[in-house]
Amino acid sequence: MKGLYFQQSSTDEEITFVFQERENLPVTEDNFVKLQVKACALSQINTKLLAEMKMKKDLFPVGREIAGIVLDVGSKVSFFQPDDEVVGILPLDSEDPGLCEVVRVHEHYLVHKPEKVTWTEAAGSIRDGVRAYTALHYLSHLSPGKSVLIMDGASAFGTIAIQLAHHRGAKVISTACSLEDKQCLERFRPPIARVIDVSNGKVHVAESCLEETGGLGVDIVLDAGVRLYSKDDEPAVKLQLLPHKHDIITLLGVGGHWVTTEEDLQLDPPDSHCLFLKGATLAFLNDEVWNLSNVQQGKYLCILKDVMEKLSTGVFRPHLDEPIPLYEAKVSMEAVQKNQGRKKQVVQF
Repeated sequence: MKGLYFQQSSTDEEITFVFQERENLPVTEDNFVKLQVKACALSQINTKLLAEMKMKKDLFPVGREIAGIVLDVGSKVSFFQPDDEVVGILPLDSEDPGLCEVVRVHEHYLVHKPEKVTWTEAAGSIRDGVRAYTALHYLSHLSPGKSVLIMDGASAFGTIAIQLAHHRGAKVISTACSLEDKQCLERFRPPIARVIDVSNGKVHVAESCLEETGGLGVDIVLDAGVRLYSKDDEPAVKLQLLPHKHDIITLLGVGGHWVTTEEDLQLDPPDSHCLFLKGATLAFLNDEVWNLSNVQQGKYLCILKDVMEKLSTGVFRPHLDEPIPLYEAKVSMEAVQKNQGRKKQVVQF
């Protein structure tokens, strides 16, 4: 039985994906569940976070968003039994790769999969659903009537975030990075209040948002990365359609919430003072906090269950690519790690 792993070079920059033969799994004990994987979604691996957590290994397992059938349960398992259909996210320190036919996982990382939800939909939505809930519910307290700017709304995560915001009764503004993305966003129902096409680099996001909100600014901003410096000092990859941090601060309304995915965000004293004058808040979106804190396990399971419920009722309609077989997972994972492709990649077994 083979599984997909990655190994890092000594420079900690390049990673290589390899299929590795695995030993048979040990007997299922205590609170662990043995799972036959039916689908596994692919997401970028945060090697920096793994390094900061001192998680050094020769081979790291690949693939964490899984859906499958319970084969066996440990003696202390209380929520599942053999033949149950489940979905979940493997923890950061999992020894098993999701990109393998059979895995072993603690029951507290799994929830039941609704019958009408397909394997690929379940695996392809679970992580983006958790991220959207974390950003809009826990970090920015979204409520009906609020205005929300969701950057790069046609991405797999942006799509789910827009659908959750609409479901909560918010007014949504979004940015499009290409003509194809713009057309995709314009097909949303209910419609997005304004789609800002930033593909040519000529449209000013802050001006468009202030115009849309009558000069009041937006209540919530969910970015997809920001530029920290001037164009001359910024790495080329950062110049690709990202707004400057000053633009975000400008378009934010009084009492607004800025949720950022920019883990190395730097604010100068004038930036902080501007946020202070607006009574605004800044939060960092790190969906791994649920895996890093055992105290929050109950909330985490509630989020997983709610994501599946909204998937089964049609609130969430994930932006998925065509399913791919396991033997193509290595090539597909290399593309995902380089942030290539717009739709969510899911391996189907």
